[in-house]
Amino acid sequence: MRVPAGDVTLIKKPLKIASSAVDPQVRDRVSEMLSTIERDGMDAVRRYSRELDDWDPASFEVTADEAQATAGLDPKLRESIDFGIEQVAGFAARQLATLTDFEAETLPGVVLGQRQIPLAHVGAYAPAGRVPMLASPFMTVKVPKVAGVDRVVACTPPRAGRGVHAPTLYSLIASGADAVYCLGGVQAVAAMAFGLLDGAGPVDKLVGPGNAFVAEAKRQLYGQVGIDMIAGPSEVAVIADDSADPELVAADLLGQAEHGPTSPAALITVSRAMADAVIAEIDRQLGDLAKVAGAEVPGAAWRDYGFVLLAADHEDAVRLSDLLAAEHLEVHTDRDDWYLKNLRNYGSLFVGQRATVAFSDKVIGTNHVLPTAGAGRYTGGLSVASFLKTVTWQRIDSDEGVRTVAPHVVTISQADLMPAHEATAAKRLERLARD
Repeated sequence: MRVPAGDVTLIKKPLKIASSAVDPQVRDRVSEMLSTIERDGMDAVRRYSRELDDWDPASFEVTADEAQATAGLDPKLRESIDFGIEQVAGFAARQLATLTDFEAETLPGVVLGQRQIPLAHVGAYAPAGRVPMLASPFMTVKVPKVAGVDRVVACTPPRAGRGVHAPTLYSLIASGADAVYCLGGVQAVAAMAFGLLDGAGPVDKLVGPGNAFVAEAKRQLYGQVGIDMIAGPSEVAVIADDSADPELVAADLLGQAEHGPTSPAALITVSRAMADAVIAEIDRQLGDLAKVAGAEVPGAAWRDYGFVLLAADHEDAVRLSDLLAAEHLEVHTDRDDWYLKNLRNYGSLFVGQRATVAFSDKVIGTNHVLPTAGAGRYTGGLSVASFLKTVTWQRIDSDEGVRTVAPHVVTISQADLMPAHEATAAKRLERLARD
């Protein structure tokens, strides 16, 4: 998410410019790893796991006995995870109900149709590093299961060489993963893509967030397998007017900046007074956060990549927001429904000050795997549709259908200089003429 170019009034400028370019060292290292794993198989996976994660178990698959580690989880945490899974599954089921098969006779004797076919095999990557993201399995394991995917395997990295992170494991199991592997990084993504982990072969699609190396591995594997998207640092933008609460706006900007020191956070406001109030409130809240471990992350992100834009009016705020195409977009105004109708480019929209990105990140039901770096201009986020193939079929039930369609195919094929195409239609017309 970059500052829009042109006639823009900046109240706070970012110190650094966000870039979606891949670090050449990351690109080259990932390429070397993928080539080695494709050539050497599980031997290379094990070498990289030992080298990078200090993790070399007899088997990477989490056994039923190891899964018992989840029994000691705080019941309150288990309850919250279960609640989140239920909400995400419910929303995915409603999405699924809108994606239907159909057939229609579009011309006499010509029947066309579509089918929604679930993917057979999905690989989900569940991070467990600095921030484990316990809700990630809701989005990347439970949603494909709702879509009807036959098999969902999941990989999650070991924590400090000591094995699987118990809360993440519980989330994966409760979300319906058919198998869980304690394996991280490029080696995990490659193992799923190349079909090295079980007898089911390569996955059809890789999904789930990860660090820059995981993201680059997915980018390089795209085409050999499907991927959800090429995601950059998490982003947030808030549109606010004088009716907004500066404390909540500031909290929501810092909440997403917490994802990482390169996570952009932007305020778009029609009020200079609101801009000043939010900036002051962010400074105050960063002082409070400084007392908590890890608080340097949102502070660094806001300092380096945060910015505030002053819009001329509400129409201009929409224009600026659509240029940003933020991953997460909040609206805190006295005309929230108007914004809902007029905004076009975003990953997910949060309407009104009661809604906040964290609700969706964790439990509310919408998917939190969303487009970044301006990709909201042309795509939406992960959904139940991401795990379905919409395929089409056709059938011609009568000679009348052939007589209607074939002459047009002959004409267009001649203009295309494609005589073999022309022949497929002409020969059918010849047969009808003989009968």
